[in-house]
Amino acid sequence: MSQIHFIGSGQMVEAIIRAMITHESATPKNITAYDIRPERKIELANHYRILTLDKKEDNIEAIKQADIIVIGVRPQDNIAAIGKDITKYAQENALIISIVAGVTLAQLEKMVAAKKAIARIIPNTLTDTGLGYSGIAINKRADKESVEKFVSGFGKALFLEESLIDIFTGFGVCGPNYIYYFIEALVDAGVLAGLPREMAWKTTMENMIGAVKMLELSGKHPRQLLDINNSPAGVGMHSLFALNESNFTAGLQKSVLSAVKRTTELGQKK
Repeated sequence: MSQIHFIGSGQMVEAIIRAMITHESATPKNITAYDIRPERKIELANHYRILTLDKKEDNIEAIKQADIIVIGVRPQDNIAAIGKDITKYAQENALIISIVAGVTLAQLEKMVAAKKAIARIIPNTLTDTGLGYSGIAINKRADKESVEKFVSGFGKALFLEESLIDIFTGFGVCGPNYIYYFIEALVDAGVLAGLPREMAWKTTMENMIGAVKMLELSGKHPRQLLDINNSPAGVGMHSLFALNESNFTAGLQKSVLSAVKRTTELGQKK
């Protein structure tokens, strides 16, 4: 099993570690994590029984031993300094993974001067479920199979051209936000109509899960299932008419485009 070292241990890194241990794609003894905050070191060690570090010299030792090095710091942190340590101390065949927003493969290759396999990953927040695609762009030295094996510990891998990363972030990674928001609104609609909240919640969740399953099993387009479900002048058609009047589709599409625009702005700012 690969030795994995995380540099930086924020919420996304913690989610990845938790999922990998839960799904048994890695064990606590195969994971190390470095963070300059002593309190974070203690917190992660207590929760996950992994080796945590807060001293630079210990971080360098972990870099030397790692098969996979994950850069999980903030975009405003000194990534160039991290790159120098990786260049100087990492194993020749180590896989370097960055989950830092806005830092391109070209920038990573420049900072990690040695010829390294590099993957840029935009993780999905559904890590605990093992579902959800993470967007991945790799350089020529990276092996797809190795990267996919790493990602499979906390979700599914979607390889794409780096030029699509910002679009994927605004659409795919923000995707659960749209689903959560829709579920909340639908539950509230049931309560507004007169159902007890618990009943509205259970019905909404069952319909959500069942509808997705129906799409998978039938192989049909959503429009085909809508046609099957709704008779002329029936209750369903009246509900869809009212929803269309609310400009629901355009509102959702504007939301995605706004997220993509903001992702691009943050990348340019970096």
